[in-house]
Amino acid sequence: MPSIRLLLSAAGLLLLAWGPDGRTVAGTETDSKAGKKEIEQLLDAQVAAWNKGDLKGFMKGYWESPDLSFFSGPDKTKGWQATLERYQKRYQAEGKEMGKLAFDELAIELLGADSAWVRGRYKLTTSKATFTGRFTLIVKKRPEGWRIIHDHTSS
Repeated sequence: MPSIRLLLSAAGLLLLAWGPDGRTVAGTETDSKAGKKEIEQLLDAQVAAWNKGDLKGFMKGYWESPDLSFFSGPDKTKGWQATLERYQKRYQAEGKEMGKLAFDELAIELLGADSAWVRGRYKLTTSKATFTGRFTLIVKKRPEGWRIIHDHTSS
C-alpha cells in the first residue's frame, strides 16, 4: 500500500503538470509559440500582399466585421468596409501609390488562447517620401484564423 507521502508527491506532480485550465504546462508554452508564429505569418502575409499592390489581400488580415476599429492620427474608422475604403482613398486613388511596406520591432504578447496584443513599427517607402510610425494591434483567433480586430497606428 502506498504511503501518504508518496500519494501527496504524486498529487503535487499532477498539479505541476497541468495548469488550472486543464492543459499541460508544456502544451501552454507550445500553444503560445504556435500562436505567436501564426500571428507573425498573418503580418508577413499582409506585408507581402501590400508590396504586390493587393489591397484586398492585405485586408484579409483584418476581421471582416462592422465592429473592426481602426485609429490613425485624429481619425477613427469603424468597420472592415470603411477601413478598406480609407486605404483605397489614401493609397490607390489617382496620383497615389502604395509603396513598399515593412514591419519591424514586433512584440507579440498572447493574452490567452485566442487573443493577443501586438506592437511594432511600420515603414512605408514611396517614390516621394518614407513614412514611419508605430502601431498597436489587438488580434483575436477567429474560426478563419487570427485576425486584427483593432488597429491603432500613429506616425
